[in-house]
Amino acid sequence: MSNLHEELAERGQIVLVFQGGGALGAYQVGVYEALHEAGVEPDWVVGTSIGAINAAVIAGNARADRLEHLNELWRRLEYSEFMGMQIPGWFNQAARNMLTISAGLPSFFRPRPTAFANPFVSLGSEEASYYSVEPLREMLGELVDFNLVNSGATRLTVGAARVQTAEMVYFDSRHAKLSVDHVLASGSLPPAFPAVRVDGELYWDGGILSNTPVEIVFDDEPRHSGTIFTVHLWNPHGPEPETIWQVLNRQKDLQYSSRAAQNIKRQRQLHRLRHVVQELATMVPNNVATADRLSELVSYGCQTRMNVIRLLAPVLDNEDHSKDIDFSPDGIRARREAGYRDTVESLTKAPWREEVDPLEGFVLHDLSGGRIINTASPAE
Repeated sequence: MSNLHEELAERGQIVLVFQGGGALGAYQVGVYEALHEAGVEPDWVVGTSIGAINAAVIAGNARADRLEHLNELWRRLEYSEFMGMQIPGWFNQAARNMLTISAGLPSFFRPRPTAFANPFVSLGSEEASYYSVEPLREMLGELVDFNLVNSGATRLTVGAARVQTAEMVYFDSRHAKLSVDHVLASGSLPPAFPAVRVDGELYWDGGILSNTPVEIVFDDEPRHSGTIFTVHLWNPHGPEPETIWQVLNRQKDLQYSSRAAQNIKRQRQLHRLRHVVQELATMVPNNVATADRLSELVSYGCQTRMNVIRLLAPVLDNEDHSKDIDFSPDGIRARREAGYRDTVESLTKAPWREEVDPLEGFVLHDLSGGRIINTASPAE
């Protein structure tokens, strides 16, 4: 392992958290590539939707094979894979996206003609969608070793939404054996993709309820100190929209940013309170409370510290609200290169080395384009 990996490991677990975002997930491949080259490998990978697919490939392969299999996944997802030729430059993005909607992607999803023909026809709970994802099921079977996932070497967690109760559910290899169904459930965004039945319950894409599944790391029991790289595909920051086209784009960014600011604020407060509880416990005289009662109250505190490195994917030229279905070779390459470049710069800056208030248990570092744009702690 590299010196950088050893440095981070001394601070606790290394966690990689992936948002959902369709074609935007190519950015995550670049992030992992940079980490891999630096010798940094995660102890735990968490994902939703396309993030769950990328996470499964990482957890379901030996370290030496992870990048190769991620590359193969995204090579098969490119538009040109099914056209039998490279897309010419004049073939504009709108036309390419329309081709994806009408014809699907052969390694990912294919149209269900009956669903397009009549939205009222009964297709059954597990087939009520515009597309079938059997091609994705087959591809994941080739690229992910679920025996390795379930061996416990690298923990995998994927988030899904329970259809009948609107509950966010996390399938976790630490607690149960995972299969391709759990990953497909996490990426089953309706009405495009069908619900997946797991243990008798139907599930849809976890991004419906929480597209940034980092809360499972913060609320884990027992809590552990560590460095959490959380990769945001939908930028929470953006200008005021002035056209309907811009409104559609910004609306999607807000929707799938998944209330990240509010969740972060809550977690900062909770972790600081846990540290405060620990500090107060040292000030209690022995004769004020019984040992059992004091022990119970102290259990609500902890001294863990989590450094959250939030990588915000950049806005590419000419992006619009259909960017998440832009599986063009150029789009995939541009996002992957951005993820690689941003992560290399972020690792060079090493924001986790900054001094913080001793009471601080949660430190957030926002980075965009490899540039630190915010370091937040309650002590500010």
